[in-house]
Amino acid sequence: MADETHGEIEINADAAKVMDVIADLAVYNEWADGVNSIEVLTETDNGRPDTALFDFASGPIKDKFTLQYDWSHEESEGFVTWEISEPGQVLTQEEGKYTVVDLEDGKSRVLYDLMVDVSIPLPGMLKRKAEKKMVETALKGLKKRVESL
Repeated sequence: MADETHGEIEINADAAKVMDVIADLAVYNEWADGVNSIEVLTETDNGRPDTALFDFASGPIKDKFTLQYDWSHEESEGFVTWEISEPGQVLTQEEGKYTVVDLEDGKSRVLYDLMVDVSIPLPGMLKRKAEKKMVETALKGLKKRVESL
């Protein structure tokens, strides 16, 4: 079982705006490092992505895989989880969660939890370092994207 990596960042936007950017998977390649493309395969009744095919390349991980999203906590307007539904050849497990909390003055705090496992042998320390870099890079990219809109 893989260990979970956690990161957080403050963004100058309300939670609804942040969640809209998180849900707009089709443009992740414009701001999320390593994402070559994402094809939304199915959507929920309210238009949020349900399943999506990722083409990803970062460091030792170059793969295509499908993620299944759960927006069922949407009434709190700030929570989404996902897990791998069709593993790739390298990425065998991924579970993630974004939690977006409204702060004062139109700001939000974004918490990102990620757990991945791969089929290639990687020393634990190297894998944790790669996970940490993925989380930090994703949060910085998300902040830049949201604040530029």
